[in-house]
Amino acid sequence: MKKRNKAPEEGASWMDTYGDMVTLLLCFFVLLYSISSVDQVKWENLVKSLNPDAAKEVSQLVTTDTQPGEDDVPGTTDLPKDTNREQIYEDDLKDPQSETGNSPEQQQIDAQFESLYEELQALKELASDAAEVEIAKGDGYTFITFRDKVFFDGDDWVMRDEGKKMMDRFAQIIKPCAKAIEQVQILGHTSQGRPDKKNNISTDRELSAMRSAVVTAYLQKKKVIDPARLYSSAFGQFRPIASFDTPEDRAKNRRVEILITKTGNIEQDLDKYYEQVYGETTTE
Repeated sequence: MKKRNKAPEEGASWMDTYGDMVTLLLCFFVLLYSISSVDQVKWENLVKSLNPDAAKEVSQLVTTDTQPGEDDVPGTTDLPKDTNREQIYEDDLKDPQSETGNSPEQQQIDAQFESLYEELQALKELASDAAEVEIAKGDGYTFITFRDKVFFDGDDWVMRDEGKKMMDRFAQIIKPCAKAIEQVQILGHTSQGRPDKKNNISTDRELSAMRSAVVTAYLQKKKVIDPARLYSSAFGQFRPIASFDTPEDRAKNRRVEILITKTGNIEQDLDKYYEQVYGETTTE
């Protein structure tokens, strides 16, 4: 007698669904466990990178030995209605060094410019009279005054040997600090020949202009700084720092000045520099 084929058993397919569900639950609990354990070091580094000011408070946010309820977490999630959330996000991403100006590059510029003042003192040793060379410094600048005949003889714009030695040494000093220097301004001045009579306008202007130009060109030939950062200006007798009454005062007015400003420094009006270096000056 022919046996009849048994019908396939039904109902086994539910086990596949059950197995899938158990697997998903297991994955879900593994995921919960993995995100419940925070690496404190990594968390602190993350918070510090987003907000360096919170460095002292980071340890209170996640600790390995703190039980719930022991410490209050500083801060709040409540913000004023007018708070600009996008601005807060941008502020958190800012490099704090860019706000304070204390980046490594800026620190190097500050250090180089600070040492420049000390190095320039060597110029006094080259002068036949050290009193004829005055060096002053202020916030972001160094100011040098070469009086009377350090560079030129009277009514002449041919540079003396003493002046050339000065500029040779000056070039050696500023070369290593070139990146820290924004500008080198060379200012030429004359003085009245007689206390009661002003100079001839053309002669006076041309003399002071040629003196500043000669010093500037001499420095440019040394190739120690970008020529675009070299400036020459001439004022004739009209920026005196003393009266014209005595030979001594007239000698003070007969001068060449070098103004060196630091990279990134806010440039001031020349009168401001003069007030800081000379105090009250005589005006024409």
